Amino acid sequence: MASAAFQFDALAYNPKQLKTGECPTVDSVRDDLAVLSKYTDEIRIYSVQDCNQGEPVLRAIENSDWKVQLGLWINKDDAVYEKDRDELIRLAGVFDYKKHVTAVIVGNEAIYRKEQTSAQVAAKVKDVKQALAKLGLESIPVTVSETWPSYDKTLIDAVDYINMHVFPFWEGTSIDDAQSKAFEHIYDLQKAAGNKRVVVGETGWPDAGGNYDAAVPSLKNEQRYLREFICRAQLEKVNYVWFSAFDEAWKPTTNASDVETHWGVLKGDKTPKFQSPMYDCTGFKPSSSTSDDSSSEESSEGSSADNNSNEIDSLDSDIDESSDESSEIDESSDESSETDESTTSNALSHIGSSISTTAASVVALVAAALF
Repeated sequence: MASAAFQFDALAYNPKQLKTGECPTVDSVRDDLAVLSKYTDEIRIYSVQDCNQGEPVLRAIENSDWKVQLGLWINKDDAVYEKDRDELIRLAGVFDYKKHVTAVIVGNEAIYRKEQTSAQVAAKVKDVKQALAKLGLESIPVTVSETWPSYDKTLIDAVDYINMHVFPFWEGTSIDDAQSKAFEHIYDLQKAAGNKRVVVGETGWPDAGGNYDAAVPSLKNEQRYLREFICRAQLEKVNYVWFSAFDEAWKPTTNASDVETHWGVLKGDKTPKFQSPMYDCTGFKPSSSTSDDSSSEESSEGSSADNNSNEIDSLDSDIDESSDESSEIDESSDESSETDESTTSNALSHIGSSISTTAASVVALVAAALF
């Protein structure tokens, strides 16, 4: 993950052209990375063979300090995974994986989309580990990106570390409760994971689009969640990938909440939504993430929330000034606007008593249709 000198551990990045979704070139990736270099030195991509994006990304970071988490896409058609795996192997013979690749991520919410079972995905993790070992690359960790209730024991046992997605927005959570909701899920998976590290592979908040229950997209809420989540993650030493680097106009807006093009920390014209630094942890106090707080703790939490909200209010002028200055696989469209309660219940039963069965409604997912 990125050093403390950067504002983000890592950013989710789709190298396709921001407005059209056309395939990337080495030059277009370099242009993107020149902008992103102010904020991080690590990116996550979701496929190496879709739109041939693995090669231009690896070529663009060659002879630099950039790091990348390489994704392999999984859906119902195993041929898609096999093409990605084969391209991963081919590229390993061309580029210095040991220098640049920090992880290989096998699938992105394929279990939650009900396109694969945890056993099927676990088998693919084993397959990738074996392929990397044959290349002398067994030191590169292999994991799976899934929503938090999809991580059952089969998946936990298969991966080198847990890579969980958590989106309080898609649970219909108000911004006041978003920070505590996210860490509630993190704690649940930490309990289930034993000695394995838990990383947040995606989290974020949109700045525009329709409300989703109590979750309201806005610039102010995006920056508030960004600050509260990241400051708390730093305090608790939780690594994360922020979703996402840029607003991407080419993504579909067919969900019940039309927010898919508004998750970036930078706009579609590559200008920042917020002045740098995008957040300031001075005065930050984490809110409670437990459900059995005493009344005195609740009072303290309210004070903490008020303090954090006031800190964000002080940054409003920065948001306005920044706005005035500037005027892939479709990974985000996996976050559906419908809540699948039965899927949530089934996933939680797999995780077992170590996972808190809180009354959270969890995002169901819409399959990406780019293959």
